[in-house]
Amino acid sequence: MIRYFGIRHHGPGCARSLLGALEQIAPDCVLIEGPPEGEAVLKWVVSPEMEPPVALLLHCPDEPALASFYPFANFSPEWHAIRHGLGRGVPVRFIDMPQAHDLALRREEAAALALPKAATPDPEAPESIGPEVSAASDGEDVDVTQDPLDWLGRAAGYGDGETWWNEMVEERGDRDHASLFEGIREAMTVLRAEVPRRLGPEAARREAIREAFMRKRIREAEKEGFANIAVVCGAWHVPALVEMPAAKADADLLKGLPKVKVSATWAPWTYGRLATASGYGAGVASPGWYEFLWRGHTADHTSRSVSWMTRVARLMRDEDIDCSSAHVIEATRLSDTLAALRSRPRPGLEELNEAVRSVICFGDDAPLRLIRERLIVGERLGKVPAEVPTVPLQQDLERQQRSLRLKPEALAKDLDLDLRNENDLARSHLLHRLNLLGIAWGRVSLTGRGAKGSFHEVWRLQWQPEFAVSLIEASRFGGTVEAASTAKAIETARAATALPELSALVDRVLLASLPDAIPVVTRALEDLTAVSADVSQLLESIPALANIFRYGNVRKTDASLVGHVLDSLVVRACVGLAGACGSLDDGAASLMHGRITNAHKALQLISKEEHRTLWVPALIRVASLQGAHGLVCGASARILFDEAAEAPEDTAARMSRALSRGAEPAEAAAWLEGFLFASATVLIHDDRLWASLDSWMSALSDETFTQVLPFIRRALSTATLTERRELGERALRSGGGGVFHAATAPPWNDERAARPLETLRRILGIKR
Repeated sequence: MIRYFGIRHHGPGCARSLLGALEQIAPDCVLIEGPPEGEAVLKWVVSPEMEPPVALLLHCPDEPALASFYPFANFSPEWHAIRHGLGRGVPVRFIDMPQAHDLALRREEAAALALPKAATPDPEAPESIGPEVSAASDGEDVDVTQDPLDWLGRAAGYGDGETWWNEMVEERGDRDHASLFEGIREAMTVLRAEVPRRLGPEAARREAIREAFMRKRIREAEKEGFANIAVVCGAWHVPALVEMPAAKADADLLKGLPKVKVSATWAPWTYGRLATASGYGAGVASPGWYEFLWRGHTADHTSRSVSWMTRVARLMRDEDIDCSSAHVIEATRLSDTLAALRSRPRPGLEELNEAVRSVICFGDDAPLRLIRERLIVGERLGKVPAEVPTVPLQQDLERQQRSLRLKPEALAKDLDLDLRNENDLARSHLLHRLNLLGIAWGRVSLTGRGAKGSFHEVWRLQWQPEFAVSLIEASRFGGTVEAASTAKAIETARAATALPELSALVDRVLLASLPDAIPVVTRALEDLTAVSADVSQLLESIPALANIFRYGNVRKTDASLVGHVLDSLVVRACVGLAGACGSLDDGAASLMHGRITNAHKALQLISKEEHRTLWVPALIRVASLQGAHGLVCGASARILFDEAAEAPEDTAARMSRALSRGAEPAEAAAWLEGFLFASATVLIHDDRLWASLDSWMSALSDETFTQVLPFIRRALSTATLTERRELGERALRSGGGGVFHAATAPPWNDERAARPLETLRRILGIKR
């Protein structure tokens, strides 16, 4: 006898009812919608060290980017079906289309669409996971993204199928399990007959192939003599499996399918990736809420409301948000009242959220977003046993995570590293090496002076499940993190064609402490520097190399490894700087302005006199360059003024010439913008510069002033509020006929001033 159990892939009510039904019928074979290649690693499901959420990872060893995930949570029906069968010694088999064919089909489809192979596997695409009910119609114009269950939900008086399904299936108590699955089967049969899915040709073909494979495996189980077979699959597929066509029709459909080699393993998963919002086709809207339901909060609505509100209150207090016992009591009462008004037997998540928003959040959605992130979706990260087969690179990473006490977590957190500490320095090396491999477990948010000192790094860490695929893909470079990142850096250096890319790579290699890669990368940088004549690239390369000098001593790396390369870059950039600044349009001038200022900051950081002796004359040539864009000329003049490389009167003379009557107003405004890029305080304390600006603005006609006003505003946009206030106060103090002359008070009119006095006396009760 074959019994079919149509489920939602991650539904606590389905899981509870499925467990009850399996206990009642005691099947001698359990067939589950899933990839047959995963059967080789099913034995770890019953390991005490396995903690959902986890995912079956199916990948092609020859092309690691070709991969699919099959996630499981502790409230997934398939998870408990597997544990039920394995726990009783009953054969457990996966009956979905083998990933050997599925991944091969995806590769062919990607090639047909001219997509790169790396973009082919989408572990979160609906087909990668085996979707349940998805696209449907509403009886009129069909939106293919709609859920067929919406038909049933609206017919039952609900706003959508999701709410209806939750109340009728996922939030139900312990009722008759067999009747639930019989009802699901009947509903899906009607939906498939009345609401045909509108799929593209490839998706329709894949669905037909998948269901043909399921029927094939069911027939095989029958031939083996199993008499009590339980079939667990997505609810949408049940009608296609019950009404079996001829075996020959399925065999014809499965002929000639392409195939690739596939390996299987387990990987930790997160509730965030299990949610529909992540793009996962078989995802659920509220994994955290479903876990809450799975833990027993289904039948007793009072217990459910109080328990949920207690969790909310605990979260609010942890975040220093006021939430008292009175809030919990009133929110619980309101959720029960809302459920009664809507004729529902118990409050659902919608009623609970509305009560929380009204009573605890006072109508503010910001705390509710926190509740959604932490409780409704959740932040759980699963674990897999250490003995699960993995590539050597992942084993090395896990060993370092344990030794360095860096625990992967789904929740983003900050990590402050003191690079003078050996353990923190090793942590920094590991994180930088992973970034070189494209595994962005951590991102630097603050370094150097932005943190607590040049010996500090602040990282933002967040582990993502797809890093499991990235590790497999990166394993071709080596079996350890150090070896793999070294090989990846060398490959990148040999393929690089731009100086900024190479200089940034040198910085990353030194930050990652990869001594075997440093000679290769620096040699590639030297070779490219020797033949490069692009001043823009030379300038863009300077900051990254200067960064190496900042970290050299703290990280115990030899900064002299790139010292001579940096010297060469500075010489070549200074020689060609003036020529590169001529004939620039507004866009090119803005880019050159950024390159000059960034290079100057980098050279300031290094503070080498031989660099200054080359850099200052180069800036003087740019500041004096006839016909150059005002933005770069003004910026160069400001750097010279701040560095005291020119006398103040020389800078005043430059400003006077740039803002003279003969200068084009737009070009003069650009010069002013470049000069004030760092700070406008210089105008407050230097009378000569203030006078030049005042004289220029006073000479502008009304029409010209209107034209250049936006440029002047942009020039002063970087000024702080304090600087703007001080500039305004200086303008008020200024005398004479300039544009910044002191305001003249209007004449006093005694007659008009006396008119409101009588009214004021009456209001204040003052007698004359």
